[in-house]
Amino acid sequence: MNQTKWSDTAWNAVEPIYTKILQLPFLKQLADGSLSAEKFRFYISQDALYLDGYAACLSHIASRLRHKDQIESFLKFALDGIEVERALHASFLSDIELSKLEKSPSCLLYTSLLKAQATSPVEVEAAATLPCFWIYQRVGEALLANATIEGNQYGNWISTYGDPSFAIATNRAIEICDALANEASDEIKQAMTDIFVKCAKMEWLFWESAYNMEQWKI
Repeated sequence: MNQTKWSDTAWNAVEPIYTKILQLPFLKQLADGSLSAEKFRFYISQDALYLDGYAACLSHIASRLRHKDQIESFLKFALDGIEVERALHASFLSDIELSKLEKSPSCLLYTSLLKAQATSPVEVEAAATLPCFWIYQRVGEALLANATIEGNQYGNWISTYGDPSFAIATNRAIEICDALANEASDEIKQAMTDIFVKCAKMEWLFWESAYNMEQWKI
């Protein structure tokens, strides 16, 4: 009998969230090129701030893993995150000093949620990072398949989703989470699913807050 993979159960749990993400005005307007440059720039700046904390989380997971191949993968994920943040800064935010930017409430909530998993079992901490891989990749594929590229001011940005390295990294992260789940108790596997769902909701909130250019109220 084939055992259901943890990742299959986890994705089934977030499928409704993913569907709602695809309906977000931010992504629809990004796809057709009508998104305001101001909102896009806000998103890019918050994404750069997010990636800074995300890379630290990935490297922390690497320090907790036991198998060398998994350690190597998460260290590479962390380095890739740093490189993406640098590329974002160079391409879109060269006139801004990131250290002087403030995280939006949603960005701070998401990065704080990830950081809080540092004292959870490593399986749970790893699962918390997976929506950023998996949902981002799936959204990118949907954008690439349906967006208007020619004449779209964001065409070059959308085209980067076709980079096969996105899919390779995502599949590797899923593979590692499945391997961790296979050796985990039912209680830990449920905790993995719970945090995966919560962080998938944070992916929705991140794009929604960018569209609204979310600011602190006080």
